[in-house]
Amino acid sequence: MLAERLPGLLPPLTRRESLEVTAVHSVAGILQPGEPLVRTAPYCAPHHSATMQSLVGGGNGVPRPGAVSLAHRGVLFLDETPEFSGKALDALRQPLESGHVVVARSAGVVRLPARFLMVLAANPCPCGRHTLQGAGCECPPSVIRRYQARLSGPLLDRVDLRVGVEPVNRGDLMCQGGRGEPSSVVAVRVREARERAAARLQGTPWAVNSEVPGHELRTRWLVAPGALAAAERDMERGLLTARGIDRVLRVAWTIADLAGRDRPQACDVDLALELRTGIARGAPMPVGAGGR
Repeated sequence: MLAERLPGLLPPLTRRESLEVTAVHSVAGILQPGEPLVRTAPYCAPHHSATMQSLVGGGNGVPRPGAVSLAHRGVLFLDETPEFSGKALDALRQPLESGHVVVARSAGVVRLPARFLMVLAANPCPCGRHTLQGAGCECPPSVIRRYQARLSGPLLDRVDLRVGVEPVNRGDLMCQGGRGEPSSVVAVRVREARERAAARLQGTPWAVNSEVPGHELRTRWLVAPGALAAAERDMERGLLTARGIDRVLRVAWTIADLAGRDRPQACDVDLALELRTGIARGAPMPVGAGGR
């Protein structure tokens, strides 16, 4: 349900983005009749039985777009992620890094756009009750380790936010009326944050924080003095890789944009670290911090 709401939080596609998405959907043959131009962020949620070709593209003859390209400028949601093929999941690493996928077949080589927001959902074990107190998980430790190991380290290193979702209690489930904010309110906050990022990145090839190379973040747009102290300690302890610290910086800039600050402070970096590692840092969670 949360993943399905994400496209509604993203701003409408620009004309250039709309043409990119429309071209991909047209090649795939899924363009909706009567809608010659796709104007909203697409949402793609393949079944866990999907093959590597259906995820990244391919097929006999001329390669066709896969799920990563159909989700271009939108959201790719993989539910029950450990049930996907390991090869299929690891094939996502390259498009997540570069924003495109190159498919080579005997009929030719095709370069397809694939810049998407990836959302993974996974149970802690095959029965789903491993971390629930008193739930009676009967999965042997070896089975749990094998199940969790289906998500490789290099793939997880490309996941910016790792959030544990607690079960809904009886009071929240049975209460009348919504207690959260509507998507329209959060979407305004996300749009304003993206406008701040676009203004800062004006004159560059990038429009959002997730597109900025790590080297540029570390040398051109500097955080507040001393804000990276905790991240540097985590890197020395082996909790963060070089790629991980770049991704923490991107999330910290997004948090700062949501809060209206001109650059990330120590609290923004600490929150980005907490969202990545799951280790509490004492930083408050701003409302709407998920709008990336």
